[in-house]
Amino acid sequence: MLTTANFIQYTQWSGIATLAFAALAVLAFILKWSIRFRLVGATGFMLVLTGGLFSLGIVPLSRTVIPGAVRYTLVYDNGSTQAVIATSPKISPTQLEATLRQAASNLYSYGRLGTRTDNQLTVRARTVIHLEPGISVPLYLGEIKRSLVSRENSAIKVEIYTDKFAQLPKPTVKSSR
Repeated sequence: MLTTANFIQYTQWSGIATLAFAALAVLAFILKWSIRFRLVGATGFMLVLTGGLFSLGIVPLSRTVIPGAVRYTLVYDNGSTQAVIATSPKISPTQLEATLRQAASNLYSYGRLGTRTDNQLTVRARTVIHLEPGISVPLYLGEIKRSLVSRENSAIKVEIYTDKFAQLPKPTVKSSR
């Protein structure tokens, strides 16, 4: 996996190539080469590429891994204060709490916009239960709220709806004969 150190090194090489293209473009204008405008375009592209590599070098690319968390799917995200994840109906309350913490950490971003009244990201977890063939119902199992102001905020509120776990289907034991 690429790390931020790799992107810093790629930025350096891309910056050197950008300067080389810029020098070549200046030389092309001085000598009135026919490809001078193409070199200006290539220099502009290299500037954009270098800027992108630089931004990837300063933003961490790693995801938070919390022990006990299970796989989830992001089903809804308004880009601001609300998100919904889907989990398996076979999840336990302790796995759900770890999964909610991981999702809240991974979905945190400095670019999320809070509202004047609510500067918190709310991530709700749901699963789908099948009451009978052809009828499926979403079942919300819990939610987590965290601050949008600070990444290192310890004021994270996790709420697990234990009454909803009673509605989950019980695993069936198959007898082996």
